[in-house]
Amino acid sequence: MIKLLQRRVFTTTALALGLAATLGAWAPAASAQTVADIKKKGELTVGMLVDFPPYGTMNSSNQPDGYDADVAKLLAKDRGVKVNSVPVTGPNRIPFLLTNKLDLLVASLAITPERAKQVQFSNPYAAATIVLYGDKKANIKAPADLKGKRIGVARASTQDVALTAIAPEGTEIRRFDDDASGMQALISGQVDAIGASTTVAAQIAKRVPANTFEDKFILRQQQMGVAMRPDQAELLKTVNDFVAKNTANGELNKLYQKWLGTDLPVMK
Repeated sequence: MIKLLQRRVFTTTALALGLAATLGAWAPAASAQTVADIKKKGELTVGMLVDFPPYGTMNSSNQPDGYDADVAKLLAKDRGVKVNSVPVTGPNRIPFLLTNKLDLLVASLAITPERAKQVQFSNPYAAATIVLYGDKKANIKAPADLKGKRIGVARASTQDVALTAIAPEGTEIRRFDDDASGMQALISGQVDAIGASTTVAAQIAKRVPANTFEDKFILRQQQMGVAMRPDQAELLKTVNDFVAKNTANGELNKLYQKWLGTDLPVMK
């Protein structure tokens, strides 16, 4: 048992050091405060997830890729600057923004009242359906059925908030650092179900035999916005104009079709 614990501590430490090294390799420059500042420095520093395919992932060159990355590139091109993509995690993306490590976030951040107290959101540029996804043999049809079940979620995510709000006493909620860890926990049988977007669920379905897992019920319908620090009205208007223009001309829909294989949902 002691050796097992030692191995777990070593593995956790190694992973933490690896993540720190990865994030350090993308150490961002000081963020801009205005649209003019962004133009002057010649680049837009954007935080994005790399563990949430197809919205955020890493390509073969070990660079951020996915729908969010393409949206960020399009936004930077629209402003006549380069994009500096900075990998972030679910828990650290807002702190990175608020401590001026980024100009903004294009990081699959769901627009919620709680988050709107910390950051200001653009109009939605993407949408997702969050479901409870689990073992087909597990008798889970409604929140009441979660009692006694092991449910995994990414810590501080939309699904974490949604699940915590409805889970009855006796539900064992296991929080992971990212969606990838939750996916692995489900596949390996450490949890009975996870809170995940339908796109993450589709990724899992490709890795396991048919009819292993299924959608149990919808946790939340969410829309994602570009996040900025409060009191940046000019930047907010610039991003909202970008979203409106590229929704109307179909550019965002082209990117959504490229990465998700379907049309961009109608958003309000």
